[in-house]
Amino acid sequence: MNQLSVISPLVNARESSFKPVVEMRGLTMQWGSHPVLDGVNLLMKPGERIAVVGPSGAGKSTVLRLLAGLQLPTAGELRLFDEPQPYLRLDQRLPPDVRLVFQNPALLASLTVEENVGFLLNRLGRMGPAQVRDRVMACLEAVGLYEVADQYPGQLSGGMQKRVSFARALIDDPDRDEAAMPLLLYDEPTAGLDPVAATRIEDLIVKTTTVAQGCSVVVSHVSSTIERTAERIVMLYGGRFQWDGTVDDYRTTDNPYVVQFRTGNLRGPMQPAEH
Repeated sequence: MNQLSVISPLVNARESSFKPVVEMRGLTMQWGSHPVLDGVNLLMKPGERIAVVGPSGAGKSTVLRLLAGLQLPTAGELRLFDEPQPYLRLDQRLPPDVRLVFQNPALLASLTVEENVGFLLNRLGRMGPAQVRDRVMACLEAVGLYEVADQYPGQLSGGMQKRVSFARALIDDPDRDEAAMPLLLYDEPTAGLDPVAATRIEDLIVKTTTVAQGCSVVVSHVSSTIERTAERIVMLYGGRFQWDGTVDDYRTTDNPYVVQFRTGNLRGPMQPAEH
């Protein structure tokens, strides 16, 4: 069972046989006088599937926004694919291959499913319409939605819209190095879904990550999503990673933070913030 001591101090990953996908060193994100992340360290290896868990307001979405390049840390170092990230994603000439699947599918209502999934390729303009369509259809087939390409988001159920957003995450930039590994970020992917629909999405997270030959970070409060989509779980509370271990360890650990979160007990180290 991996406890906090395994996360900090970190091994010197750049001297090991792999390049880390994610490396946080003393990472701090502060709003005013309140640190959402307080000097955290984290190392993510190629091919890993991680779930970041914790109560509402613990800073899980902040972790995703930092990884997506939508925010910059207040202090510390963030490296993606062994490259430092000192700029926001829009300010980077060659940004890392990071794909964020929002809690809301965030589809453009005026575009068809095919146009939504192929939006990036059409905007880049480096491929002809036939090539774009072939890639889009392959991605839609991977999520079981080949037959809805000509429909609009408003004609689909909520679960189908989520699956379209997964297909969009599979689209590759044609200039991407074939050996490159994308980082897929999932923000509460099963929130508001019934158990059967949630199971389909959970299976799809694993499948999408595998098809994209990438690695993933999932933020979720749903127990089945946490345990079925991740191989490793990190508990975030009080601005720090309080625990880090495998899914099997998560089910059996006596770490008080994990036990309280896992059981939903009102008593424990995690308490509502006082106002």
